[in-house]
Amino acid sequence: MSDPIPTEPKETTPPPPPSTENGAKLEEQLAAARQEATASYDRYTRAVADLENFRKRSIREKDELRLFALSGLLEDLIPIIDNLGLGLAAARHQSDGKSIVDGVNLTLDQFKSTLARHGLKEVNPAGQRFDPNFHECISHQPNADVAEENVIQVVRLGYTLNGRLLRPASVIVSSGSAQ
Repeated sequence: MSDPIPTEPKETTPPPPPSTENGAKLEEQLAAARQEATASYDRYTRAVADLENFRKRSIREKDELRLFALSGLLEDLIPIIDNLGLGLAAARHQSDGKSIVDGVNLTLDQFKSTLARHGLKEVNPAGQRFDPNFHECISHQPNADVAEENVIQVVRLGYTLNGRLLRPASVIVSSGSAQ
């Protein structure tokens, strides 16, 4: 093998020095870029601060909403409490039980209608087909008068709130006629 032939280094000419006009333009562009970067960073830090303030305000508003969410319902329940108090005061001075029962029934109806206005609905499946989505079977009993898998008796009413089940109705279900 032979040694490579040495080559003489080529003479390169350095680039011409930038003219003062060209250098001034570059300096201006650099200053503008720095100014834009500073402005962008400032906008970024403000956006981060605004986002943090929004997050804190949202948390505070949610907490406040949770605290006072039931205020409308409770304002509607206050007259019912007043009526129960009046009924108890009248019961202490009266010996007639029928008028007391009538007063309690009126108050119960007022209570139920108030809760219904706020989305509470009774689930009373008496005589209906058993639905495990809304009913809880606590017992099966033979019954010749009621078809199999239909509700014979409601032991405890169920309730829904705006379509969502709060408590299923506890029921006794027919197992058909006794064999």
